[in-house]
Amino acid sequence: MTRSSLSRASSVVTRGLRLSTTRFLSATSSRPKGILPDTDDPEPPNVLDHAIKPVPAELSDEDYHDLADEYLEAIQDRLEEVAEANDQVDIEYSAGVLNVTFPTIGTYVINKQPPNKQIWLSSPISGPKRYDYVVYGESQAQKEDTAVGDWVYLRDGTTMNDLFVQELDIDLDLPPPQ
Repeated sequence: MTRSSLSRASSVVTRGLRLSTTRFLSATSSRPKGILPDTDDPEPPNVLDHAIKPVPAELSDEDYHDLADEYLEAIQDRLEEVAEANDQVDIEYSAGVLNVTFPTIGTYVINKQPPNKQIWLSSPISGPKRYDYVVYGESQAQKEDTAVGDWVYLRDGTTMNDLFVQELDIDLDLPPPQ
């Protein structure tokens, strides 16, 4: 190998090992910012809210009717206690439909929907909602026989008790159906 070819080879090696001092071309900062002027340092999204979505339990027709009847009866009993304390509240149960009238608010209608295996509620404040029976704590990572079920509005994950507490300040205080 001649001296000139050796010099060329060493310059190729030197150039190949040389570290670049140029930065990656990017117009964005390394720190995330919000799109609004007052959100220079936005809070990270709450990923736990979207982690577990309630899924309706698979119920036989008989199980659905047992659970729904028990739940509606417990709601009726609790609301009758409220009606006894307040003469203006009117409760009527007929043909599987529970009507609860609060004079200053309006009428709540609660009924079973057997084809969908749901309980439907119509609120004068928040409108119609469809509740499915959801069982929590039945996954492989949970302890055996610790699962509980409740009637849940799948769009926002709230229960019927949540709605009554929020809209009427009435806690149905129902034990979970067995």
